[in-house]
Amino acid sequence: MKQIVGLVLMLCCTQMLAQEVFPDGKVIPDWFRENKEVNVNALGKKYSITNYGVVNDSTIVQTKKIQEVIDLAARNGGGVIVIPKGTFLSGSLFFKNNTHLHLEENAVLKGSDDISHFPVKMTRMEGQTLKYFMALVNADGLDGFTISGKGTLNGNGLRYWKSFWLRRSINPDCTNMEEMRPRIIYLSNCKNTQIEGIRIMNSPFWSTHFYKCSFLKLLNLRITSPASPVKAPSTDAVDLDVCNNVLIKNCYMSVNDDAVALKGGKGPWADKDANNGENYDIIIEDCTYGFCHSAFTCGSESILSRNVIVRRCKVDRARALLTLKMRPDTPQKYEYILVEDITGNVQNCLNIAPWTQFYDLKDRKDTPLSYSNNITMRNIDIDCNVFFNVKKSDQYKLSDFCFENLTVRAKKGKVDQSIIDSFTMHNVKINQ
Repeated sequence: MKQIVGLVLMLCCTQMLAQEVFPDGKVIPDWFRENKEVNVNALGKKYSITNYGVVNDSTIVQTKKIQEVIDLAARNGGGVIVIPKGTFLSGSLFFKNNTHLHLEENAVLKGSDDISHFPVKMTRMEGQTLKYFMALVNADGLDGFTISGKGTLNGNGLRYWKSFWLRRSINPDCTNMEEMRPRIIYLSNCKNTQIEGIRIMNSPFWSTHFYKCSFLKLLNLRITSPASPVKAPSTDAVDLDVCNNVLIKNCYMSVNDDAVALKGGKGPWADKDANNGENYDIIIEDCTYGFCHSAFTCGSESILSRNVIVRRCKVDRARALLTLKMRPDTPQKYEYILVEDITGNVQNCLNIAPWTQFYDLKDRKDTPLSYSNNITMRNIDIDCNVFFNVKKSDQYKLSDFCFENLTVRAKKGKVDQSIIDSFTMHNVKINQ
């Protein structure tokens, strides 16, 4: 009997030891491994928009008619709004309880390039809660919302991009929001959301933005915007803004800004504002990156981000692999971040520096001190121009960094360990 009890205890201990954990030691829930495709047949009646007065004509803006289909489905208890093969032009659409979006193969839901088709409402942009233009696809407070299929959400951004660069040429200090632009997807206060399989392209502004969302899965997406011949400004692929329990898996991202960026608030009193908050328990895995400013970024509008894993990814031509933007006008803390099993080529492997764009201390007399700690990079094989692009500053403190099992081919491979307190390196090979 004692032997049986001992064997059971040993098996239990072995299982516990085998459990995956976040960087702070918390066990990763099974939710992150239980990934099933959206079954549209189980989501209620299908409402193909062309059966309800919407015509297959890419030159007509049909916002009102498409919204009427969404509203009809909601009144009838929910269902799937189906975009069939063809191109359908629209302004802002608002999904409601128990409604879903499905884009069939060769279906395109295309945003209007007229900003007046996107209403101004209270929303969230660049770490602030304010009035701004809504996205092409919007949902607030939904449980179980899905976007699925093999079709495309096309932001139709060219006109917006040209207008932005024209404005910037006249006024080099103009902000990102002064040139009025919509996003493609904006979800707020949603839980148990899954977006899978579709293409998201040519966003006028941020491609996808999630605010105060939990249990969010982004699976098998392709998110792109061009860096030439016309640069698509500030078209981040994924912006997580006060979100938790997020899985981004098997996605391809190539945009003219950051691929995945953590937001959460900005300003000298950002940590006192209830609209702001932390991002935590996030896994980004098995993704591929084309050109982008950074594969993964904390900031710049972020106050607390922790427990993030970026793993098993391939990076091609990104400006940076990991970027920590340290705003001197905002109290920030980035901690327990693990980047592992990465291959490819970047300009900078690790990029940490003060971020002073639109710096504003408002009425605060002192400069808030920020922190980054418990950052681990391991099992990485990469080519880069600069390996350790880390700037020293009295406005933030860096501590408890670990580099392990790195094979790096860099034009500039010097590592200044004095910048970081408690900095360890094991089996790091840097060939210059």
